[in-house]
Amino acid sequence: EVQLVESGGGLVQPGGSLRLSCAASGFASGFFAMSWVRQAPGKGLEWVSTIKSYTDLGTISYADSVKGRFTISRDNSKNTLYLQMNSLKPEDTAVYYCRRDMDSRRGQGTQVTVSS
Repeated sequence: EVQLVESGGGLVQPGGSLRLSCAASGFASGFFAMSWVRQAPGKGLEWVSTIKSYTDLGTISYADSVKGRFTISRDNSKNTLYLQMNSLKPEDTAVYYCRRDMDSRRGQGTQVTVSS
């Protein structure tokens, strides 16, 4: 069974950092393009970052709103996707999901709240 389980969210002050993890099971995530997306309260789903499969050289892209602050990575030996988030802003507050792009399958999400 394909599963994606996000973790690492929490409450952090503006300027702080968090590292999100997404543990994949039931498939080898390195063979797939994987993304982080987020949904702020009362808003739609927003794309954050994508890392392509190793066959596509693991090409990485970021939304302009997070470029220079967030870093996506993966550890294929652990079948896990990561999102390092630095210099967090209140507008980064959202539920963060990892997504398998092929079929848009997502996990249950992890809440990130940036507030003083």
